Amino acid sequence: MVDKKLVGRITHYFSKIDVVVEELIDDVKEGDKIRIEGATTSFEQLLESMEIDNEKVELATAGQSIGLKVNEKVRVHDSVYKIIDEGCSVKSS
Repeated sequence: MVDKKLVGRITHYFSKIDVVVEELIDDVKEGDKIRIEGATTSFEQLLESMEIDNEKVELATAGQSIGLKVNEKVRVHDSVYKIIDEGCSVKSS
């Protein structure tokens, strides 16, 4: 089963370079799969790199604002979710 957890909101979008600023309410790390949703936004992507104050980081925590490159157009106030793959349990008979 695939689930999602709200980790932040978009506060700025720089359309010419496809970069957003996201204010975090939970932790994220490089390699996480994220989903961005809004009134007209809905896509998933891998969190490949992120920056805080123009410095690359691998982990960011709640309360921080991060910059990240996005694959599609987003809007301010869009929600960012971390995709949580709980896997599927297999019953043996």
